[in-house]
Amino acid sequence: MNGDNLGPAYIIKSYNSKHNVWGFLVIDNLKRGPGKGGIRMTPTVSEEEVSRLARAMTLKNAMADLPFGGAKSGIAADPKKIDKEAKKEIVEWFAEILHPVCPSLYIAGPDMNMAEDDMRIFVTANGSKKSATGKPKDLGGLPHELGSTGFGVARSAKMALEHKGISVTGATVAIEGYGNVGVFAHKFLEEMGAKIIATSDSKGGIYDPNGLKHAELCKTKEIKGTVTAHDKGEKIEGKKIFELDVDVLIPAALPDVINKSNAENIKAKIIVEGANISIVPDLVEPLHKQGILIIPDFVANAGGVISSYAEHMGYDETKMFELVKEKIEKSVNAMLERSKATGQIPRQAAEAIALERLVRHT
Repeated sequence: MNGDNLGPAYIIKSYNSKHNVWGFLVIDNLKRGPGKGGIRMTPTVSEEEVSRLARAMTLKNAMADLPFGGAKSGIAADPKKIDKEAKKEIVEWFAEILHPVCPSLYIAGPDMNMAEDDMRIFVTANGSKKSATGKPKDLGGLPHELGSTGFGVARSAKMALEHKGISVTGATVAIEGYGNVGVFAHKFLEEMGAKIIATSDSKGGIYDPNGLKHAELCKTKEIKGTVTAHDKGEKIEGKKIFELDVDVLIPAALPDVINKSNAENIKAKIIVEGANISIVPDLVEPLHKQGILIIPDFVANAGGVISSYAEHMGYDETKMFELVKEKIEKSVNAMLERSKATGQIPRQAAEAIALERLVRHT
């Protein structure tokens, strides 16, 4: 893995022989404070993926003007193939391994397939309540189940629509991924008046040009385990969601889902990256040249880490949402103004702003 003048500062890799899993932590940059970034548990997570995500967190925390550096961690295990006790043991093991660096150099949090109960396990095994955010309320936490990331994504989408001169009322939206980010992006955009016409999960997608109701779709997902079982709309292949003619496309699940196989078929006017590193990097500029406004991951989905900061400071839920709204809107505005003034694509403009803030902390 290649480094640069920003990082990485530390890489920790560890192997659990009992469960045959690897754990990775990349602390990318510490100039603004301890590295902040969640733990994801997927069977395919790798050191390279964690490194890319850690860099995204460095930029995200700087862009949101938070006193955190960038970091990320991953556990290469399949949560669908292990029982609850095995997952608990794995999280405990990882927390113990990271005890020397938490919370002085790294503050964890929930990411893919990790939730507030896992953060309870993590901080208990690690020995410090400050070693993770996204904890249950009884531990002083603001769990990500409140929807802070999805809220920030929805606010970003609203601002992008306004920038394009499109009313959020009646704007059409497709959401790839119906986990924590996608579910809440749906909820908050629906409340703003947008029409979510398609969404997907690992089993496929569901499409209804008349709009999918958040409460109804959540009920289907809870009872039947997949959005494809919804009794309204048409079942579609998951990959088709990227080709729909919509105002806003929100990739909100896995990395690199927008790639050479589908980039030329994207018809959306706006892409809001709900997931980290959802677009293959060398495709960002070609998509921009197609006239697509992209709100990059480290701007759009910063609601989660802003919530983490609010938790770290002891703020309540109301103040957290106010802070997410304020910081997301400030970041999107700064990015779009810089882009207009310099001719840079929005991602380049946002990166320039983030790097300037990092330099100030050198």
